[in-house]
Amino acid sequence: MSVMMARFYPLVCFIFLLLPFLSGAQPQQVIYSWPMSMLSDVRGSYPIALLHLAIEKSGTDYQLVPSGQVMTQHRTLRQLGSNNGLDVVWTMTSPEREKELRPIRIPIDRGLIGWRLLLIHQDNEQKIQQLDERQLKNSPSVQGSDWPDYPILKANHFRVLGSGDFDSMFKMLKARRIDYFPRSITEIWPELQQRPGMSLAVAPKWVLNYPAALYFFVQKDNIELANAIEIGLLRAIEDGSMQQLFLQHFSSAIQQADLKSRTVIQLTNPILPAETPLKNKMLWFDPQLGY
Repeated sequence: MSVMMARFYPLVCFIFLLLPFLSGAQPQQVIYSWPMSMLSDVRGSYPIALLHLAIEKSGTDYQLVPSGQVMTQHRTLRQLGSNNGLDVVWTMTSPEREKELRPIRIPIDRGLIGWRLLLIHQDNEQKIQQLDERQLKNSPSVQGSDWPDYPILKANHFRVLGSGDFDSMFKMLKARRIDYFPRSITEIWPELQQRPGMSLAVAPKWVLNYPAALYFFVQKDNIELANAIEIGLLRAIEDGSMQQLFLQHFSSAIQQADLKSRTVIQLTNPILPAETPLKNKMLWFDPQLGY
């Protein structure tokens, strides 16, 4: 080795060591819309676990990272759409959301978001049980004013108030300013456990049902990430790992809901996008099968 080569050899080796990083070989970060401060909240555990599973099954080299702060649903979707620090959200679909964002049209919770039990004040249990369907619709309830559920209930002639503050809806229920707060099977039990001092309960007898899809959404032009998530989900469906994860997280809640013994009020969903894959039965929850 010449004196000149010997002098530059360590520098050449250092450059070669840096090449994987300079060429972008590090995993690309994907920020999902669940803040780090809420990682212990069980409501986020399934979609986060499923997103990890989908990325793993896709064979892509993405690094999933939680977001930095708690935001309202409206602000979260705006931030994703403006390409401002978010890459993936999971939320119920609507025509507006599919216009602004790119949906991966596989309902991640098999449509359980559209199976709604009624959260009530425990002192109103007998009152709610004795109502008929017309009386239930005329009783005051609440939903998020920017949630798709709000216009769905309105279109089905429910007396529903809109609120922009999630915690205030539970306070309204505690103060009995409303009679019930419809929550999905996947949400209601954790939310009840998180508020032991509010005298809340799950109403007997009733369950509302409307076709609804909870999707992963990405930015409109992020085709690469959308394809990775879709491929991963399809592979997880095919090999049964998505079913296994779904049952691991929700079988207890499904059993506790005891849908077969409840009176189902079937609602229409006028804002369900036409592209929703309702005919693909393998993607949707069947209460008779429990999956």
